[in-house]
Amino acid sequence: MPERCLSVDQVAELLGTTARFPRRLIEERRIRYVKVGRHVRIPESAVEEFIASRMVQPLRRPRPRYRRAA
Repeated sequence: MPERCLSVDQVAELLGTTARFPRRLIEERRIRYVKVGRHVRIPESAVEEFIASRMVQPLRRPRPRYRRAA
């Protein structure tokens, strides 16, 4: 089964942004895309890869040590 490809508007909705953001990603070639005639489609896996590559892991901070009152 072929992979589902999304329009720029669908990707924008998925990411919670305006259509301008996915268009900029395409222009800067920061995301994979397919041209079908004049239409641009972005594979779902490309969106998932983009999100995963930008994932920021939380920092583990040591627990604060409380001083005893002397």
